[in-house]
Amino acid sequence: MARSKIRAGSTAAGAKANAKPRLAEKVYQAILQGLFDRTIPAGVKLSQAWLIETLGLTAQPLRDALRMLEMEGLVKIYPRSSISFVKADAELAVSTYQFRSLIERAGARALAEGGDPIQMQQLSKAHLALLKHLEKSDYGPAEEEELTSLEERLHGALVSALRNPLIETTARRLHKYFLLVRMDRLVTKPLAVTTLHEHLRILDAAMRRDPDAAETALADHFRAALQRVLGVS
Repeated sequence: MARSKIRAGSTAAGAKANAKPRLAEKVYQAILQGLFDRTIPAGVKLSQAWLIETLGLTAQPLRDALRMLEMEGLVKIYPRSSISFVKADAELAVSTYQFRSLIERAGARALAEGGDPIQMQQLSKAHLALLKHLEKSDYGPAEEEELTSLEERLHGALVSALRNPLIETTARRLHKYFLLVRMDRLVTKPLAVTTLHEHLRILDAAMRRDPDAAETALADHFRAALQRVLGVS
């Protein structure tokens, strides 16, 4: 009987311990969503009490989530429960694109040298299909969703081609910065078409097994994308 009670107590304690990370992860995702939809202002000092009230959170999961965000460089925690979230300014944009370029230039070479030809062909066909669709249709929410999907698939393939879990972890962190710096970007039909053509140049070079051309196309794409984010092109 005593042994059963101990076992039951251990199971309950384990369940409670497992619940904490899950709650912190939910709060973490809620905060990110708040940043992306501008419920949470960036670059200004806020109180943890304000976050609790605004997002309907509880204190301990919030503290756990903030520690996770602090490790990722998305929030600064000050004394007396003050915090500020990173502001998506020009400096952050340049740093993000520079870091992504370092990773994905190597990824473009790796994709060209040993990437799955079927995967590359499918990606190329999907890009061409959207281009053909845009010749006859306006650019709306459905087209924006498809372009976003193609961007994630292509850049995901470039990172995966390196076959390095540490790089993949870093890339996931960078993707959050990437989303933040592009929040104010207005995507028009001409911009979507330009982006698709830039992607196709990367894929075409990779399918030709030309790592130099693939790397150059990737660098050109990031350079142009950064200029668009900064509003200089």
